[in-house]
Amino acid sequence: MNTIPTYTVALDLGDLKHALCVMNAAGEIIDECFIPNKREDLELLSTRYPDARIAFEVGSHSPWISRLFEELGHEVIVANPRKLRVIYTSDRKSDESDARMLAKLARLDVSLLHPVQHGSERAQRDLLQIKLRDNLVRQRVDVISAVRFTLKSLGVRLASPKTSCFAKRARLTLEAEEHLELLAMIEPSLQVIDTMTKQIRHFDKQIDLLCEHCYPETARLRGIRGIGPITALAFILTIEDPHRFGKARDVGAYLGLVPKRDQSGKIDKALGIGKCGNAYLRRLLVGSAQYLLGPFGEPCDLRSSGERLIARGGRGAKKKAAVATARKLAVVMLTVWKEKSEYHQFQEAA
Repeated sequence: MNTIPTYTVALDLGDLKHALCVMNAAGEIIDECFIPNKREDLELLSTRYPDARIAFEVGSHSPWISRLFEELGHEVIVANPRKLRVIYTSDRKSDESDARMLAKLARLDVSLLHPVQHGSERAQRDLLQIKLRDNLVRQRVDVISAVRFTLKSLGVRLASPKTSCFAKRARLTLEAEEHLELLAMIEPSLQVIDTMTKQIRHFDKQIDLLCEHCYPETARLRGIRGIGPITALAFILTIEDPHRFGKARDVGAYLGLVPKRDQSGKIDKALGIGKCGNAYLRRLLVGSAQYLLGPFGEPCDLRSSGERLIARGGRGAKKKAAVATARKLAVVMLTVWKEKSEYHQFQEAA
């Protein structure tokens, strides 16, 4: 049962200031104002309302603010904004009204906010290296695409080699075909690609060192075919505690890799996956599954089960097989991590 606290504090977080709404146990609003987004002002708020239940939505500032209030002894509720339709579809939406509605929901029933649990500061910092690398990879792809398609419009075609050696191949091709003027025009872009490639390799080394020295359990996960150091490390940093799930298969739902449901009476629709949880880790797992099912994937039980799903045919069979394989990968990874065991690519028939 929900216990109504003495004070319920709701914050609508912003970059410069937060909208504040405070309710007492009787449900009366006793304070409404804006407070600066500064640590000292948040600490002052904590002293004014000791042992309060504090609620706010997931946002850029929610990780460090949630850790701050938890250290100060408060019950902290980080709400999932995607589940709060009553707020984001309001006809009279404002920061003040959002904070007021958050306070009402948090006071009556915490489950209505679909609470989200942020990771530790250490995990957030270590995960930053992976995300910064991913950002550089995406930017490099954009620059390469811009160079290739710009030259294609002039009748010059560049091969599509491995992205790490694109700049070198582009220079050799344009020099061989005597397009020196074009080479001079795109040279600044090629230098940017070289710099990005150098930084990506630096991040790769840092991630390998992080796996080796700080997270040795990634070695077991990398024993699963299709799982590399980035996916293994991202999985551990996102989950943090392998014992947080009662059943290993629950990790699939946690990462949004299970179908949504819309059932009423005799109608039970077949829907796509929920896509809740960490979108980046979900993308990594689906990418690993696609590699596993692709031409370079080695034979194993996970590949065999995915191929059986593809063989059934039907609309989007390959995509469905990739998602199902990603879900199985997550379950296998959690089990290997939790039980500190080795994964055997081929299981003996019972």
